[in-house]
Amino acid sequence: QLQASGGGLVQTGGSLRPSCAASGRTFNSYAVGWFRQAPGKEREFVGAIRWSTGSAIFADPVKGRLTISRDTTKNTAYLQMNSLKPEDTAIYYCAVDKTAWPINTGPHHYDYWGQGTQVTVSS
Repeated sequence: QLQASGGGLVQTGGSLRPSCAASGRTFNSYAVGWFRQAPGKEREFVGAIRWSTGSAIFADPVKGRLTISRDTTKNTAYLQMNSLKPEDTAIYYCAVDKTAWPINTGPHHYDYWGQGTQVTVSS
């Protein structure tokens, strides 16, 4: 199971750091991805990290503002969100892709999903 938490309400320009913890399994050689879905829109890729190496990729709209880190001792991934904008408002989901390389951006590649955490950025 994946447990996403750490979302919340923040003003424009603020920061949040949602986390994604795995229970009952380890991330091992998987990739951990973050996606988001705003009301009325499709789920979109935000970024992902290859667990074994720590290398990560990000979608263009969030490059330079969002980073992903991992704590291998806690089996937890973190999405550091800085300089948040109202258009970042969405439910953020973490997911695991058992095929860690190449890092995939399509949601259909991901095998396990967390329940999502709401991020709201007020203007």
